[in-house]
Parts: sequence; structure tokens; C-alpha cells
Amino acid sequence: MCGDWHRAEDLIQVAFLKVYKSWSKVSASPLGYARQTLTNTVTDESRRFWRRERPTYPLPDATAASDDRDMSIDLHRAMSALPPKQRAAVVLRYWDDLPIAEVARLLGCTEGTVKSQCAKGLASLRAMVADKLEGHR
Repeated sequence: MCGDWHRAEDLIQVAFLKVYKSWSKVSASPLGYARQTLTNTVTDESRRFWRRERPTYPLPDATAASDDRDMSIDLHRAMSALPPKQRAAVVLRYWDDLPIAEVARLLGCTEGTVKSQCAKGLASLRAMVADKLEGHR
């Protein structure tokens, strides 16, 4: 959801701490509560101004290797190019394989919003794949 393994580990620890602090309030669904807490934590952290700066990758003075891996899509970079809400909707819907109603509940929006965010996110990912393939012809 956040696009960086190290940041994801930090966010999971923050979410676990939040769940631990409010464990007495957790109802019959601790997994759902933890998932909602993690989603909210990722959204909150992405809004902080210091998270908006991203280093360039690859560095401008580095040359790219031209082997078979050039044809593969770097899913990490493609997902990080999506806006946070689209990325969260796509990850929860297709990676976690949650139903639309559950994703809508976790993101605090309507089912129609989830559908449109997923459609826009998938369209963006498809466009990135098409651009990548066009660049190799």
C-alpha cells in the first residue's frame, strides 16, 4: 500500500502499537480492526509533507542494463505512481482479495468509489504497461 518495504515495516509497527493500546476496545473482529488501523495509518503518513519528496530512481548518471529484465514491469514503481486512495483500493481489492463492500468499509467510502478507484488504478497500471512495451519496440 505504501510502496516501500522499509516504510511498510515501520507502518505495520505503528499500526500494531495502536491496536495494542486500544485492545480493550477491539470487538469480535481483531483482524478487521487491525486492517482498518493499518489503512488509516498509511493514509495519515502519506499526507505528511516530508513523505512527498522522493529520490529519483535510477540516479540520472547511472545507465540502465539492457537485458531481458528490461521487458518486465517494475510493479513496485508502477504501484507507487498511483495516488494513495487508488493504491489502497487496488491492494485491498486484488492483493488481499477482499470484497468491494469490505474495501469500502475499510477506506470509509461508498462501494461505487471503490469500484471507480480500482478501475482508474487498473487503467493507469495498464497504461504504464503499454508505455513500457511501446518503449521497447
